[in-house]
Amino acid sequence: MEYFDSLESNFPPIADYAFLSDCENTCLVAPTGAIEWMCLPRPHDPSVFGMILDRGAGTFRLAPADRAVPAHRQYVPGTMVLNTTWQANTGWLAVHDFLAVGRWYRDGERLPHYRRTPSDHDARHLLIRTATCLHGTIEVVVDCEPAFDYGREDAHWEYTGTGYESVATTNATQPHLTLSGDVRWGIEGRAVRARRRLSEGESFYVVMGWTDDPQPTSRPEINAHLAETSRFWRGWMDEGRFPDHPWRELLQRSALTLKGLTYAPTGALLAAATTSLPEQVGGTRNWDYRYTWIRDSAFALRALRSLGFDTEADDFLGFLSDVLEPAWGGRQPRNDLRVLYPVDGSETPDEIELDHLTGYTASRPVRVGNAAHHQVQHDILGAIVDCIFEHTRTRDSLSERSWRIVVQAVETALARWREPDRGIWEMRGEPQHFTFSKVMCWVAVERGARLARLRGDTQRADAWFAAANDIHQDICDHAVDQRGVFVQSYGSTELDASVLVLSLVDFLPPDDPRLRATVFAIASELAHGAYVYRYQTASADDGLGGEPEASFTVCSYWLVSALVVIGEVDLARSHYERLVASASKLGLYAEEIDPLTGRQLGNFPQALTHLAMVNATLRLIRADTGDGHPHTRAAGALSWWDAAGKEGRTIPMPFDEIASALVSLGNEGEGTPA
Repeated sequence: MEYFDSLESNFPPIADYAFLSDCENTCLVAPTGAIEWMCLPRPHDPSVFGMILDRGAGTFRLAPADRAVPAHRQYVPGTMVLNTTWQANTGWLAVHDFLAVGRWYRDGERLPHYRRTPSDHDARHLLIRTATCLHGTIEVVVDCEPAFDYGREDAHWEYTGTGYESVATTNATQPHLTLSGDVRWGIEGRAVRARRRLSEGESFYVVMGWTDDPQPTSRPEINAHLAETSRFWRGWMDEGRFPDHPWRELLQRSALTLKGLTYAPTGALLAAATTSLPEQVGGTRNWDYRYTWIRDSAFALRALRSLGFDTEADDFLGFLSDVLEPAWGGRQPRNDLRVLYPVDGSETPDEIELDHLTGYTASRPVRVGNAAHHQVQHDILGAIVDCIFEHTRTRDSLSERSWRIVVQAVETALARWREPDRGIWEMRGEPQHFTFSKVMCWVAVERGARLARLRGDTQRADAWFAAANDIHQDICDHAVDQRGVFVQSYGSTELDASVLVLSLVDFLPPDDPRLRATVFAIASELAHGAYVYRYQTASADDGLGGEPEASFTVCSYWLVSALVVIGEVDLARSHYERLVASASKLGLYAEEIDPLTGRQLGNFPQALTHLAMVNATLRLIRADTGDGHPHTRAAGALSWWDAAGKEGRTIPMPFDEIASALVSLGNEGEGTPA
């Protein structure tokens, strides 16, 4: 234990890292001013800076020479630009860090890895760091020490000009890094270093690039990159719909984080930016989350859609079509839907352990790749169809490509819902009949039936509605214990926080006694105050021998949402305020929170946590304001979707009733702009 304690002090708390993104690459910045995690050229590739997993695995630090603790850190409002203020003995320093995004500049050039429709902006593949003396004088040091391939290969450097202003790596099989700026670099082994003393008003910049794209060579160009990057993030934020509420800033930071986890070339969305940050200090629950989980992505995009961001859902559905449809020119059957994919849609690498790394705070093993890609998890089918279902509500249209995904997912759910699987928590024990998986199969079939009805495919809609009723009845017959509480799996007595989602997908009415009993049972038996555990690890067959873990923050926010649904708004608000207070100072969440210490644990930042926070926040705001219809257009007219009958989910609505409802809506809306 003393060894763990001493090593732990060498690592910053997970919540103290800042997250930067250009929607193609990401990095984490420690409070010391060091880039401690960055993988190139893709998010799941080996790290270039990996100090977060081993103090010798590479870093890139810019900070005052005599300080390791900053005076203040914040994001420039509405952006992913980090502003760090330092106070030293003789002066004050401001540092800005950002991954540059600029206007689309590739006229006449197509990129082989870019699969989505190009937008007006593109990642510049540049990490830019600026330092400005605010008061007095201050000595600033820059230390760039990459360690390629998770720290297994030292960087080799050479000067690229006649002076000391630019250097580049020469490693033949590794990303080609270039480093420039208005400093003089010195090459010292695998590191390059610079040192400058600044007086009030003076500044300098450093730029690291990893492609052949042009780099800025003057301060005006740096300022232009900063302005353009800020303009990109704020322009994206302007496209959303955020309530005029004290929690608006919390929603905006979570939305920016989710956007930062997207991979613009394909539309995929990372589960998290890191691998192997532990769910228990010194434990073995250390997994690689640098992939796109179909379930997490679908849930995240539903959260973004609720804030008015629809393009991300379009792009993700395009990514799904890419991985499901065979290559051009053939009539092969569609590919099976997998649990997770690399963000470029390639094959997921097998899970391996990196024995040469110490791990964060001696938490080993460090894993890369993820064995869950071999698992069967039926719940992803419901997540996908529900994502398309919700997306259709805002678009009043359903593309043929999306409909093919719906048909494939529903038919797969119908074929497999009676079979056991590994569940949402990716159990490494024996497959079971998990309640959450069954419910999400019901979601797939029920939402699919409603989409079929709106396409006019009444025969398919009737068949799917009937099948959804069968699944619903089976769940109610086999997943409820003697107390009237939904349990983890058929025949089990174990609770599982995932069944809180029953209240969020309208599986039962809010006043159903089984639903209320389930919410209260989880709040009583799986929670420590506002902090909810996934399940009892000591008795669950998850393949990890009962190893403990902290509370799962997504489950904690699910409880907040569930409490709102069943009318316990005051209790929900109390839990919510505790959870918000547990966010990092920069408004970020990892996967878990230790209820006893408040410490964040697990991979960081976590998309699933942020999306659950967005949904819980919006539910609470609607409960407070009495806005019970989130699908109302700006003009106040309900969409044609609602005319199909929100309440008639499992009772097919005749076409003449739909037509009558549409006519009624049209009459009520006369004189109202479309």
